[in-house]
Amino acid sequence: MKMTSLDRVLLLATGLLAAWQVTIGIDGLGAVPITAYTIAFGVLLVAGLLMIILGFDVLESPIVVIVSTIIPLSLALGLVWQHLEGWRAPYLGFVLFGLAAVIVTRTFPIPGKLPTIVIAIVHGVAGITIFLLPTILSAQGITRPGFALIGLGGALIGLGGLLLSFLKAGKPIVPRETIFKILPALLLLMTTAFVAGFFFK
Repeated sequence: MKMTSLDRVLLLATGLLAAWQVTIGIDGLGAVPITAYTIAFGVLLVAGLLMIILGFDVLESPIVVIVSTIIPLSLALGLVWQHLEGWRAPYLGFVLFGLAAVIVTRTFPIPGKLPTIVIAIVHGVAGITIFLLPTILSAQGITRPGFALIGLGGALIGLGGLLLSFLKAGKPIVPRETIFKILPALLLLMTTAFVAGFFFK
């Protein structure tokens, strides 16, 4: 499917927001959250630029599933490390094991439903973390209400990640053309929600 000028504008806006977040929006945090958020938004920036340059064909690359997993895992780890001190080590273990499982099941030909199950579990846990944690913290008054926007971004990134993962697995949830139509706008909305949520925290 050919990428339109509007798609490129939306992806460029996404990349600019991600770049702003990396350079300015994550100051004053600990080393692990800064590293995690830098990886997440840095990967998002590079992915957006590659799509602008190479078009939707870049989504045919086998690495797409892995990349679409790194972003939510990194964001979820940063949030947990910041706000759930007792869960830092277990969640870091989940992130490392989950990413390794995705890499293995996507690098080697494994028959059956295991690769799909792994993707669903890893994306599901990371997406729920990104959605629920900021929402609960803001509802409890621990953070400002705007922090809940990160939860909205979490819902969108979960949707986008699953769409791409199942597309690459050859079992698309919706038609391929529909995914490509909504993806640029979805990425921009997701990134805007994240950037706004961190800004109003």
